[in-house]
Amino acid sequence: MEWRDEGLIIGVRRHGENSAIVELMTRAHGRHMGIVKGGRSRRMQPVLQQGNSIGVVWRARLEEHLGVFAVEPLRQRASILMESGLALAGVNLMGALLRFLPERDPHEILFEMVEALADHLSDETIAPALMARLELAILSELGFGLDLDCCAATGVRENLVFVSPRTGRAVSRGAGQPYADRLLPLPPFLRDDSLLARASRDDIACAYRLTGFFLERDVLAPRGLKEPEARRAWIARSLSF
Repeated sequence: MEWRDEGLIIGVRRHGENSAIVELMTRAHGRHMGIVKGGRSRRMQPVLQQGNSIGVVWRARLEEHLGVFAVEPLRQRASILMESGLALAGVNLMGALLRFLPERDPHEILFEMVEALADHLSDETIAPALMARLELAILSELGFGLDLDCCAATGVRENLVFVSPRTGRAVSRGAGQPYADRLLPLPPFLRDDSLLARASRDDIACAYRLTGFFLERDVLAPRGLKEPEARRAWIARSLSF
């Protein structure tokens, strides 16, 4: 069996003396692993770094086998990412979030999002907001998407400032104000792309509280997992600017 694709490297580990097992988020084949023979060579080590994008040919005798990757560099970001503590924390969190997905299950929307995020991980003005958007998309792709289009109580589409922790639906200011202490704040940038670069520190904190609540309830707790350390590290750095 054989296919060609492009992917973002989210993990690399040693395999034998000279090879490496590379974990990718690919465009058409989802999160996928494969062996790169000679992956620990001086020539390949700069290519096989988290955050880099590569073109791959995957080959295996059977579909369920780990298989072998033949790789070529497409976009090498690692040298830039390693200069930023925020970016390094971001690469680790992207990998942790993507590992909630079933392996080999295609999610092209998420691929596009992580590629764009990887290009901006060093930019503290927009990376924290983009990561919150990625967490929201991960929830949606796992079947736990939030409904932020209109108010759950009145159906209006304006002044949506809360989210119900019970239903995951947006609530308007007027309908939700009497119950504000029981609702989660909805930062405007989660609904409006034009506000991404203008999200305040408070907006970012509220966004991570919102996505964190539903990640914990719907993804982590049912699997007996705790919040990844990578997420705590990323949030600490995101809120330090």
